[in-house]
Amino acid sequence: MSSAVDLDALAAARAALSTSSPLVHCLTNTVVQTLTANVLLAVGAAPAMVEAPEEAGDFAAIASALLVNVGTVHGRSAEAMRVAVRSAGAAGTPWVLDPVAVGGLRFRTDLAVELADSGPAVVRGNASEVMALAGAGAGGRGVDSTATADDALEVAVVLAGRTGGVVAVSGPVDVVTDGARVVRVGGGHPLLTRTTGAGCALGALTAAYVAVAGDRLDGAVAAHAHVALAAEAAAAVCSGPGTFAAAWVDALDAVTAEDLLRADVRDDT
Repeated sequence: MSSAVDLDALAAARAALSTSSPLVHCLTNTVVQTLTANVLLAVGAAPAMVEAPEEAGDFAAIASALLVNVGTVHGRSAEAMRVAVRSAGAAGTPWVLDPVAVGGLRFRTDLAVELADSGPAVVRGNASEVMALAGAGAGGRGVDSTATADDALEVAVVLAGRTGGVVAVSGPVDVVTDGARVVRVGGGHPLLTRTTGAGCALGALTAAYVAVAGDRLDGAVAAHAHVALAAEAAAAVCSGPGTFAAAWVDALDAVTAEDLLRADVRDDT
C-alpha cells in the first residue's frame, strides 16, 4: 500500500455516497438490472432504469450520474444511449461507459467507439474490452477477457488521454488510470467472476462514486476498492457462488468509510 494514494479521499467519497444518495440513471444489460439496482441501494445510491429514447435524455439531465452498458444492446436501446449521452454532456452529468463484449460483435463495437468519443468520465471494462475499444485488440471470449490488466495498461493510458477521463481495467488486480497516474486495486475474490453481473454492477457503483467524489480517479478507485472489500467479506461467510451473490450485496452495505482506509491500493505512477 502506498502513501501516494489518498486513502482519506476514498473514505470521504464513501461517506458522501452514504449521505447524498446520488441518483444513478442506468442504461444497462437487461440480464443484470435487478442486481445492479440492489447494489446501488445497498451502498446508499438511488437506481433508475429509464430506457425509452423518448425519456432517456430528460432523465440523464436530472440524474446525478449515468451508466451506459452495452451488454444487451439493440437498435432502440442504442438510440436511448446516444440521446442520454448527449443530454448528460449538455447538463454536465458524469457518465460511465461499460463496453461489455466489445470487439467480437460489430454493432456494439461501433456504438461503443462512437460513445467513447463523447467524453465519458470513466470507461470501465475488462482488459480485452478496453483494448478492443481502443482499436488494439479483437475482443475476448464474449464477456470474458483473454488478456490481463497489465496487457491493457499502455492502451488504457492512451485511451484515458483520448477520452479526457479515467479508464478502469478489471482483473485479479484492477488498474485505474487518468492518463497521468496509474493506481492498482487489489483484494477481492475469484467468486466475483462466477456471479452474473458483478462487473456490470461495478460500472453502476463507479457512476455513483464519480457523482460524489471530488476527483474522478478517486471515485473510480473507491468503487473498485469497495467491491473488493465486500467480496472478501462475502467469501468468508458464503458456501458457494449462489450464497456469495447475496452475501456480497449485504457486504457492500456494510463497507464503511473507515474500511476504505485499509483498502489494498497503490500508486504505480
